[in-house]
Amino acid sequence: MEPDSLKQEIRREAEALGFSAVGFAHFERIRGERLETWLEKGYQGKMAYLERNIEKRLDPSQILADVKTIICLRMDYYRSPDRADSHRLEGMVSRYAVGEDYHFVMEKRLKELLRRIQEVSPSTIGKAYVDTGPVLEKYWAAEAGLGWIGKHTNLIAKKAGSWFFLGEILVDAEIEPDRAMVDHCGSCTRCIEACPTRAIVEPYVLDSRRCISYLNIELREDIPVELRPAVGNLIFGCDICQEVCPWNREPARSEYEGFGSSSRALDLKELARLTPEKFNEVFRRTPLKRAKWRGLLRNVAVAMGNRGGREVVPELRLLLRCGDEMVERHAAWALEGVLPKRALRPNPKLEIRNKSQAQKSKD
Repeated sequence: MEPDSLKQEIRREAEALGFSAVGFAHFERIRGERLETWLEKGYQGKMAYLERNIEKRLDPSQILADVKTIICLRMDYYRSPDRADSHRLEGMVSRYAVGEDYHFVMEKRLKELLRRIQEVSPSTIGKAYVDTGPVLEKYWAAEAGLGWIGKHTNLIAKKAGSWFFLGEILVDAEIEPDRAMVDHCGSCTRCIEACPTRAIVEPYVLDSRRCISYLNIELREDIPVELRPAVGNLIFGCDICQEVCPWNREPARSEYEGFGSSSRALDLKELARLTPEKFNEVFRRTPLKRAKWRGLLRNVAVAMGNRGGREVVPELRLLLRCGDEMVERHAAWALEGVLPKRALRPNPKLEIRNKSQAQKSKD
C-alpha cells in the first residue's frame, strides 16, 4: 500500500476504534540533554524506573530496530462533575482515575489498530505502548502535531485541553509526518502560580518530589510532613494545574463512557474501613489500584487530618491500629492536628507513633 493511502487508512481505523485524534511523527534519535539534566537534579524522586532504559527512551530504534514512524493517538476522557455531598467527608481523585483503567482500554484498541494496519499492509512490523514502555509519549505526541507541551509539562491540544490519554504505535513503515504544533502558552503562568506545593519550579520543569500526584500515587514512603497540609483532601492524583489552564475552559468529552462519567469524590470514612481484600475487589480494574491499599489509606489519613473536626476521630483511631506502620504514622499526625493536646497524652501508642514519625522526618 502507498504511504499516503496507508496514512488515510490508519486515520479511518483509529476513528472507528474511538480514538479522538491521530498524528504521525518521523523517527529520529532524541537529544537527551533536558532529560539528563532533569534526572541529575533528582526531580524524578523515587521513580527509579525513569532512570532505566535511557537509551531506549532517547532512541526508539532500540525498541523496534527498523522504526521509521511513531503513530501517536489521543483518547479523550470526561471532565467529570464534582458532585459534592455536604453530608460526607470526601476525598478527591484525579479525573483521569474515575472509571476504568485506561491502560486496559487503550492497550486493547492500540493492538487492534496495529492488527488492522497489518491487514492492509502485511509487511509492516510494529509495537504498541500506552504509558508502559520506555517511550517519551508527550515528546512524540507534540512532534506528531497532537498538541504542545505546556508549562505544567502536560500535553495541551487546542480543542481538548489536556483531558486525554496518549498511546503510541512504532512501525517500520515510512509515513509522511504531520507538522509539530506551536506552543500557545504565551505569557500565562496560571499553572505555576496555582500549584499548592510549588512543584513547577520553572516553566516546563516539574520537580516530581513536590508534585501532589507523585506524593499520593508514586511515593511508597511517608509523605513529607511539611507538604501534607498542601495536599488537602486529594487522595489520588491532582488536577489543579489543569483546572486553571485557560485551554481547559470547555469540558472534555469522550466517546467511551467508561472514562470519568461518575463523581471523583469518595467517602473518606468508607475508605478508612477498607480491608486489603476489599480494596483489591473494589479498585482492581481502576487506576486507584496503583496506590495500593496502604498508600490509599495513608492518603485518607492525611485528608482527614487536613479536614479536621472530631467527626474524623473514630476512623483515625481505627487507622492508628490497622497494622501498617506507615498508615499508623500518618493517622497519628492527623490525630495530633485534630485532637487537643490533653486528649493525646493518655494515649501511649499515639505518642510512640508521633515520636517515630518525627525521627523519620529528621532522617
